[in-house]
Amino acid sequence: MAQNVAEKLISSHLESGSMTPGEEIAVRIDHTLTQDATGTLVMLELEALGLERVETETSVQYVDHNLLQTDEKNSEDHIFLRSAAARFGLWYSPAGNGVSHPVHQSRFGRPGVTMVGSDSHTCAAGALGMLAVGVGGLEVAMAMAGDPLYIDMPEIMGVELTGELPPWVSAKDVILEMLRRHGVKGGVGRIIEYYGDGLQTLTAMDRHVIANMGAELGATTTVFPADEEVRRYLDASDRGDDFTEIVADEGATYDHHDAIDLSTLEPLIAAPSSPGNVRPVRECAGEEVFQVVVGSSANPGLRDFAVVAEILDGAQAHRQVSLDINPTSREVLADLIAGGWLTKLVAAGARIHQSGCMGCIGMGEAPAQGRNSLRTMPRNFPGRSGTDEDSVWLCSPETAAAAALTGRITDPRDLDMEYPQVRLPERFSANRSMLIPPLPPAEAREVELVKGSNISSLPDFDPLPEDIDLPIALKVGDNISTDEILPAGSRVLPFRSNIPKISEFTFTQVDPTYAERAAAIEGGHAIIGGENYGQGSSREHAVIAPRYLGLRVVIAKSMARIHWQNLANFGVLALEFVEDSAYESLEQGDVLEFRNLREQLANSPTMTAEVDGRSYEFRHRLSTRQVEMVLAGGRIANR
Repeated sequence: MAQNVAEKLISSHLESGSMTPGEEIAVRIDHTLTQDATGTLVMLELEALGLERVETETSVQYVDHNLLQTDEKNSEDHIFLRSAAARFGLWYSPAGNGVSHPVHQSRFGRPGVTMVGSDSHTCAAGALGMLAVGVGGLEVAMAMAGDPLYIDMPEIMGVELTGELPPWVSAKDVILEMLRRHGVKGGVGRIIEYYGDGLQTLTAMDRHVIANMGAELGATTTVFPADEEVRRYLDASDRGDDFTEIVADEGATYDHHDAIDLSTLEPLIAAPSSPGNVRPVRECAGEEVFQVVVGSSANPGLRDFAVVAEILDGAQAHRQVSLDINPTSREVLADLIAGGWLTKLVAAGARIHQSGCMGCIGMGEAPAQGRNSLRTMPRNFPGRSGTDEDSVWLCSPETAAAAALTGRITDPRDLDMEYPQVRLPERFSANRSMLIPPLPPAEAREVELVKGSNISSLPDFDPLPEDIDLPIALKVGDNISTDEILPAGSRVLPFRSNIPKISEFTFTQVDPTYAERAAAIEGGHAIIGGENYGQGSSREHAVIAPRYLGLRVVIAKSMARIHWQNLANFGVLALEFVEDSAYESLEQGDVLEFRNLREQLANSPTMTAEVDGRSYEFRHRLSTRQVEMVLAGGRIANR
């Protein structure tokens, strides 16, 4: 039977289950990716599992999120991560090497590989013909321990690309067009696969831009074929021998279909405060801009910086604009220097920051309150920038450069210049020596984990009881992100290894009283959510912190995939309303009375609870395996 690329990748790694949409499958994992904001918990989970050495082909621990060393916490965590990588057999990428996703693509990525990462933008590796899935940290730890990835078999959405992008339009506008059409839930339960003649005009790094923000569609992952463009990229990265062609068979079909004529696209922008709030730049033109940030995993390629440098060449950034540049890796920085582009950016007034995630995760570069900030980043959820009342817009490098020049949102096609043609080098800088390889097993066994005072152990969570009365401690609306459940930023993330401390920040952007109130409730509590609860980052802290405060059940209209899985991993029961009207009638302070809960969960996909004599029906989507995990108090307890 003819197969598309996604089916080829899954079938070649399928350990159990049927490739029927909705059925649980087990997929063998070749690579894992962890970063410092989530990786500290992963390493603590490996310790809790008693793992001797990772069993994957390649596992890499990156330090790219928490680079601001304003006190000892981040430095001590980096030392801990270095020791854990040495102990468990991982590669280690120190602070300053760059953002995990483009560095992994440059140094380790290759067609046909499966990968899980404790970062939702792991899907960016689909640019090379990989099956790369963002998951919670515990899923990554289990993959390192040799377990497969368990997921529900997604439907596959084929998107045919034709034509060629016009001047002043680039890859970011392609994914913004997908978000304009389908919104932040349009990819839920799906793999997005791009194909068609239009791919010939999109480089591997263009594809990285598109694949990266498939996470914003809610997709399980995004895949591209491994074709001549991928071969060209690997050759330029000094890794041509890693190329294997993987393309869809003639006659391959898809469960869903869309098509984009690239030649018809125009500059697009996502207005505050959602990646799905997309509109043409021309409709927003004239809005004052006070900050422009170029970089992040969503626009990490050399071209993305070079085109900004060429647009600004010989000019000065507008006097009211802070133009911030985050080179995404040491290699990109070296190529910007060699090509003369860094000099042009500096001369134009740009501020050059570290190679890393930085402003994308709210680690520095926080904008002024209520002042527009244009960013080439993947997310603009409320407060994610580090400023509570922020006004963040997502756009292409071309649109960002236009705003930097004019001080206003400007359609770059209106600039009085020809669209610059960027000539990239035939060979990119390739520096594998910046990565620390795994120690031999005998040496690794002698390594002790170095834990600073800010690193706590992973809490033990008790099994789910048979009968439980749960006050509703919080009721929230639609599209609540993990940034709103457990914020990132320079004030919070230094405590990522200290669960008791970081739990104090839970839901502070939604209800600053939640943490104190929840901790005071004896016997646990519940949370009520709307549609797409838990969208965004894969961070487990958004489950572990409220669980530490007593969270036992979340009931929502619908839930984002990674957060739903994380809830099960740590023994929190994730339920959905059978009737959405029940959401309206339940209020904060109501007490949900569950009886025979364990029996209900084990024997039926639906269950009931009573509130003041009224009966409510809920459903779960847990497999038999996941039910056992939740009953036991989480995946580690059930191993």
